Amino acid sequence: MSPSPTWSRVLSSCRSEFTTPSWRLFCELTCAWVVCPGRHTITRLWASIPITTRRSYHAYARLLRRGRWDPDGIFQRLLGWVVTQLAPEGRLVLLVDDTLVRKSGRKIDGVGIFRDVVAGAFSTRMVTALGLNVVVLGLRLQPPWKGEPLALPVGIRLHRKRGPTQTDLAAEMARKVAQWLPEREFWLVADGAYSRLLRMGLPRTQVITRLRSNAALYELPAPRRPHQKGRPRKKGQRLPVPALLAAGCQLWRRKEVPVRTQIRGLELCSRQVLWYQTCPQPVLVVMARTVDGPEEELYLATNAVEGDPAEVVSLYADRWAIEVCFRDVKQLVGGGDPQSWVRPAPERAVALASWMYSAVWAWFSAQWEQGSSYWPYRPWYLRKRTPAFADALAALRRDLWAERVSGTTTPGDLNHAILQDLLEALALAA
Repeated sequence: MSPSPTWSRVLSSCRSEFTTPSWRLFCELTCAWVVCPGRHTITRLWASIPITTRRSYHAYARLLRRGRWDPDGIFQRLLGWVVTQLAPEGRLVLLVDDTLVRKSGRKIDGVGIFRDVVAGAFSTRMVTALGLNVVVLGLRLQPPWKGEPLALPVGIRLHRKRGPTQTDLAAEMARKVAQWLPEREFWLVADGAYSRLLRMGLPRTQVITRLRSNAALYELPAPRRPHQKGRPRKKGQRLPVPALLAAGCQLWRRKEVPVRTQIRGLELCSRQVLWYQTCPQPVLVVMARTVDGPEEELYLATNAVEGDPAEVVSLYADRWAIEVCFRDVKQLVGGGDPQSWVRPAPERAVALASWMYSAVWAWFSAQWEQGSSYWPYRPWYLRKRTPAFADALAALRRDLWAERVSGTTTPGDLNHAILQDLLEALALAA
């Protein structure tokens, strides 16, 4: 299948990462990934490639299993294209989290029994499942249609039993992104499980994480007196746990804070403390509580000790975008569908599916800015003002099918109305 001109600009950003034969296979495989209905196994992807151009099934399986391409390489090229086209200036926001990609079969490389947070959300007990535990680093992108922010994966690492921790893998990817973009500064937003990132000294990166409810906080050490003997103190007096610390705070300030797509009235209080067991350097603790509506409290920590508390709360709220990314990659892109089990194919399959998610959003965002995006009318979504990933995927699928149909027919072969109905049906057939 020949990529459409608009989609080609996204694909061509990764051209230098492939040999000439592999590049052709990669283009055919990614286009088939978009138009393939149902599960995205290699056999179904192969069947979605036009008969006149597709090669042997084993060629595409080998490309995924041991082809001469590096997942980090294609993420780097796509990130460079996205930053240049859609985020040319300002500090970039990175989101990190891990998720479980369910797999069946104990002989799959990297598979293990890990906690399934999604399945355990409705259970009082911890739920585990067999699968791949992947750590994902995403770029938060504010879309041109001013809706909720997007999380575009720019790095994938497979967490293995008795291997590097999720935090170590997240720090490795953050350092790589800082190396790819040496002139940019970053925020790195993570949940409380990644709090150790505060002490890792990531280049040009300020970390925002959630504070544990039982965190051991201390005052900053008092300055030494003249001629004082003994070693310098490493920490001051012990402070109460975050909930009690917030209850005793007298300096609450009300601010209007952008939380995802809404402006919410919050009361904020912040102070510099030592979270010594996690980070030996001073951190800024930001405490937030709601003013109107149900009472909610949030406790955050950041190594940007001079940061704006309202900005810290707003950036942490945007972390939800990576959860939406996980759902769409699994349900709509088929991140766990390819039945690969030999190393490093399972990790590469998840990485390629995540790259597809980023590439589709990058293509759709560029199309939107050019005013040429396709968004079909739906009478049951009268209040819908912003597109979802399913809309972006359907728009690209329609574009690819239009290119495929026009390449195999002459202008008079199909009635225009019939062609539009056909393209509409094909765009939604997944």
